[in-house]
Amino acid sequence: MDVITSPSNPAVRAARKLARPSSRARAGGQFLLEGPEGIRAAMDAGHVPDSLLATERAVARHGGLVNTARQRGAQVTLVTEQVLSALAATTTPQGLAAVMPSVLRPLDQLPASPRLVCVLAEVRDPGNAGTVLRAADAFGADAVATTSGSVDLESPKAVRAAAGSLFHLPVLAGVAWPDLRSALRARGLRLVGADPHAPATLDQAPLGEPLALVFGNEAHGLPAEVAADLDLVVRVPLAGRAESLNLAAAAAVLLYEATRPRVREEAVVGR
Repeated sequence: MDVITSPSNPAVRAARKLARPSSRARAGGQFLLEGPEGIRAAMDAGHVPDSLLATERAVARHGGLVNTARQRGAQVTLVTEQVLSALAATTTPQGLAAVMPSVLRPLDQLPASPRLVCVLAEVRDPGNAGTVLRAADAFGADAVATTSGSVDLESPKAVRAAAGSLFHLPVLAGVAWPDLRSALRARGLRLVGADPHAPATLDQAPLGEPLALVFGNEAHGLPAEVAADLDLVVRVPLAGRAESLNLAAAAAVLLYEATRPRVREEAVVGR
């Protein structure tokens, strides 16, 4: 197989567009996934790359992964280290980049009987959003949903921060809040928001019930339209001198606390 040396090669140009968040929205339902770990996580979950760009060194190191992608239908293109570095968002590229079909789902694919849904309401930072998605996956959420005006969870930085969790649970993107609120209520979920200035603490949240945890914008908090519809807004009580937790840290604490009753219940049943 010839090694591509030109950034003007069609496969390379298509991947470079996906590496730029401003261009990804016009890319026809694809996103760029870098590195063997993320690509392996995607394929383990049944998601096959449309195409795979790889350096010769990466093929030598990850030959099994590359061959599996090819056998499942991915177009594999060998490129030079320089070509791959030009489209990679990481400072030390690992020699593999995959063009993936979108995994984002519409609202009608929200699970029918969820116990825990994580909602990002107008969250704009891709690193925060990806990290919250990873925490939601780690603590057993049944789905993650973003409202209109939120960051693209398939942008390169969000994908890296999610560390494979994008492929592990349903992710609904850009849903209008009234529609999402109605769908969550129809499934019997209590709507609990997070705000560092809320008078109630998470100890007062109905964590033993099916619920949706709603997190707002990093700078402005919960949008007024969203806050008005919530059953309760809580904060994480702080014992130290820090003024507050950032979004990702607060979300991880709340998601963990929301999971604890379920873990205890399952432990009792399993005895």
